[in-house]
Amino acid sequence: MTPTGTTGGAAERLSGGPRSRRTVRRTRTGVPVPLLLPALGGFAFLVLPLVALLLRAPWRGLPEQLTSAAVWEALRLSLITATAATAVALVLGVPLAWVLARARFPGRGLLRALVTLPLVLPPVVGGVALLLALGRNGVVGRWLDSAFGITLPFTTTGVVVAEAFVAMPFLVISVEGTLRAADPRYEEAATTLGASRFTAFRRVTLPLIAPGVAAGAVLAWARALGEFGATITFAGNFPGRTQTMPLAVYLALQSDPAAAIALSLVLLTVSIAVLAGLRDRWMAAS
Repeated sequence: MTPTGTTGGAAERLSGGPRSRRTVRRTRTGVPVPLLLPALGGFAFLVLPLVALLLRAPWRGLPEQLTSAAVWEALRLSLITATAATAVALVLGVPLAWVLARARFPGRGLLRALVTLPLVLPPVVGGVALLLALGRNGVVGRWLDSAFGITLPFTTTGVVVAEAFVAMPFLVISVEGTLRAADPRYEEAATTLGASRFTAFRRVTLPLIAPGVAAGAVLAWARALGEFGATITFAGNFPGRTQTMPLAVYLALQSDPAAAIALSLVLLTVSIAVLAGLRDRWMAAS
């Protein structure tokens, strides 16, 4: 048998030195101090601006700010356009997610990359791309204007288009992930029993993936509500027509900081509500 002292010496050599010198200082929760300090710094970096927003908020004058005509108009327009953009994302994004998850065809990876591109594309670039595609002299917009008299830029409909463009990838990713986790044998069994592929999707698959669709819709709605860059580039900043809450915050910050803070608090509240609504789904996934 190997002597105890020899075993201890080998352990010390393998570990790089005596136990007293090689032991990493840890907190009571088991987190190494070299990791804890930058973690605390990152937490403070992310949370401190939000705390400052709450501390500097004009709480006494908040009801008056939120009931002013300009703030209410921006809030109403934001809620309407974000809801409409989410509806567009649902109608177009759910079938697209099904194709990405279930269909097999060459170039599917490229299609997925193009679909998710708006996630990383700067919103202003997305607005410029929308202008080149759907503007009055755009690739498709010129035809829409001449054939149907439809003009999208600098209109409320243009706001919906811009918000749907940046928000739909969130829904597609969520629904595609849910579809990949769902068992495709249910669809196959339905088609074996005589149902068409669309009937199997409508009556079997869609109820199975309903939680993923709901989560994706909430994420898309929240993203549409906070959209700024593509909206101001493609739809402009006209009060009562295209001025959503983020645009109103930007404009009010130059002349009425109290109104800007009030609108920021509304957006912060919506974001917290979205996170709270998706908490159970994230906890289940982890």
